[in-house]
Amino acid sequence: MRLKLLGLTAIFSLLSACSTTEKTPVVETVKAKPAVEVDLSAQDLYQKALSKRDFDKIQLLYTARDRAIEEQNWQLVITICEQLIESGGPDSVRNQLYIALAYTQQKDYHTALKTLESLNAKLTSPMHFFLHQEIYGNIYSAQALPHQAAPYLIRASETANKHDFKADKVNKALWQVLNQLSIKQLEALNSGSSIQRGWVSLALYTQLYIGDATSLQAALNKWNYAYSNHPASFALPDNMQQIIDVQPINVNRIAIILPSNQSKQKALSQSLKAGILAASEKHPDRELHFINSALSAEQIAEQLNELAPDFVIGPLLKENIDKLQQAGTLDAYPAMYLNTTPQALESIDHFAFALNPEHEVTQAVYHFVNKEFKKPLVIAPGNRLGKRLANHFTNQWLEFSDNEPEVGFYANKRDMQKLVQELLEVDKSKQRIREISLMFRGKLHEETRSRRDIDAIYIIADAAQTRLLKPSFDVNISTFAKRIPIFASSRSHDIKSDKTDKKDLAGLYFSEIPWMLPLTGEQQSLRSEFDQIWPEHTTLEQQLFAMGFDAVKLIPQLRQLQMVPGKTLTGLTGDLTVNQDGDIERALKWAQYREKQIVTLDIKSQKPTPLFIKNHQQETQEAAL
Repeated sequence: MRLKLLGLTAIFSLLSACSTTEKTPVVETVKAKPAVEVDLSAQDLYQKALSKRDFDKIQLLYTARDRAIEEQNWQLVITICEQLIESGGPDSVRNQLYIALAYTQQKDYHTALKTLESLNAKLTSPMHFFLHQEIYGNIYSAQALPHQAAPYLIRASETANKHDFKADKVNKALWQVLNQLSIKQLEALNSGSSIQRGWVSLALYTQLYIGDATSLQAALNKWNYAYSNHPASFALPDNMQQIIDVQPINVNRIAIILPSNQSKQKALSQSLKAGILAASEKHPDRELHFINSALSAEQIAEQLNELAPDFVIGPLLKENIDKLQQAGTLDAYPAMYLNTTPQALESIDHFAFALNPEHEVTQAVYHFVNKEFKKPLVIAPGNRLGKRLANHFTNQWLEFSDNEPEVGFYANKRDMQKLVQELLEVDKSKQRIREISLMFRGKLHEETRSRRDIDAIYIIADAAQTRLLKPSFDVNISTFAKRIPIFASSRSHDIKSDKTDKKDLAGLYFSEIPWMLPLTGEQQSLRSEFDQIWPEHTTLEQQLFAMGFDAVKLIPQLRQLQMVPGKTLTGLTGDLTVNQDGDIERALKWAQYREKQIVTLDIKSQKPTPLFIKNHQQETQEAAL
């Protein structure tokens, strides 16, 4: 299993006494003192308790409950806690909190939230409130909603500090959550109690100065002086430099494993090479060594052994990645695969960088939910890729809405017009007009009507197909209806096509990598040079050039990006982040065709609140009225 760098673990493990990478937030329990064998399992203790009566039974049930929590036997925790509640055992609220914890660990978040909600008015002790806030925070964190998890975990940390509770796991969870927030989100939280401001200030310092040992050391010294009694300050060691010296990956020699110039992938390989060379121009002393990915794993291993590179980029094709992963060829080297990997990444210095189309489909879903669209229509080609991406859209959408999107697949260009009319139900409107016309011999003023429930359209199609689909939607949407915004994936955009005709795409929104949009500054100069040298490159080849450029640009910051998930790098392929599994993720830009030009839009597609949490929040608000 890949060794995960959760949050800024390297620093936090020394700032606090909590260095475990255990994910399960096992909460502190009050131990009973029954005279039982210490090596009995929770199940054995539970069975033994069932043979007892009255006080002895309850005492053993409490011991079994605590052991079940230690063993993470969550179904047994629920069973025991329900029996303790039914038997009238002491502290029923804590048993209900443990039930909520167990449901959380079983990923039954809806039931966990309902349990927590039922306890809002019953939290009679600081420990109740501490556990209640911790579990809430862990639920939001599990949904990748750090901005919603942070306030709960901050309150848990504040309560623990005030009442001297053991809270290593809460503090660890809070630290990981804070490091997933952007600097802007952190600044919005930088108020309130001294505990809250201390946590947020520490997270801000690490984001701003990680990789800069001198500045980070000065900032942490300042922080330690201001927050000497803070929960994160009790374990600061004397040798600060050992904590803060998180070095970037320095490379003087890079090995690049790509298809040869004689292969079928020659054009793709050359585009990647061009991007890698362009990004390396500012490092004239850096050595680049290209290795043919068609060689056997043993031959590649021999060349790597001779070169002793500081970093490896590639391979590109999944079959070649699989070949090297199975042989362990790159185990001894920091490496970045240029595709998704068939196997999990085993090393903390291995990363996967892919131009994954699912990234932008997910981004479109987030944008649609944040815009409060209720019924999107998705249209895509009926091939494997089209169905895969449309299904991905549907699956993502249903996490946030109980309305299924409308989905249509077309077989060819001739099929498009008919499909659009069917999806918008214009064909039914035309049939009604014909039927009414037969009833009257005189001329009628007629106007077809399209369905009114569709409030957004998402096109997954190439540039030629999009130039047919967009006008087709325009003419088939009723003039009586509100104009429906039409969006498209980056597949719809082609720079060559834009040079000759944009008018049919007027108003269309689309997501795209920055490299394919109007650029400014240094990137604009690079774009001009590229267009002069390679004016006839295809869209895919240009995307691969940008990918090769970003691959080199990423190398020095990979460790910092993974340690601080809220940190981003602006690249030619998007705003780049590194998740805990080592996958490099991209946030694309949004743009729109306006008056024969393309305008880049400032739209941030933040992950919205999942449907089950949204429903819970709504029920809570209604109950409070």
